[in-house]
Amino acid sequence: MFEIAGIDHLVLRTTNLEAMLDFYIKVLGCSIERETPEEIGLTQLRAGNALIDLVVIGSRLGNMGGGAPTNTENNLDHFCLQIKPVAEEELVKHLTDSGIEPPDFAERYGAQGFGNSVYIKDPDQNTVELRIQI
Repeated sequence: MFEIAGIDHLVLRTTNLEAMLDFYIKVLGCSIERETPEEIGLTQLRAGNALIDLVVIGSRLGNMGGGAPTNTENNLDHFCLQIKPVAEEELVKHLTDSGIEPPDFAERYGAQGFGNSVYIKDPDQNTVELRIQI
């Protein structure tokens, strides 16, 4: 078994990056932590001990999530749960025993820097990233 330590990051898809940046930076006090090249389309904002990722629709990452968010299209790409340190093999066994076939772990950037994580789907097909706490 594993224990959740907190939310690492969430990913919002947008067609209006400038307005989103103004809101999250000027209104909520976030700061830009990391930006990828424009064609990738990711801006990561520091929000306390977590990140809010803004992904531009039409970019490489944005195209992976389908059309622009509307009343009927998803705006949230995925959310990431930070879990307390556990062996990857133990986590994989727990997921497998629970009827979830996880893909391979990959190194990704999150609120605590680079680390290993895995994507799974909840029963409603929302993507949940499990990230082992550093």
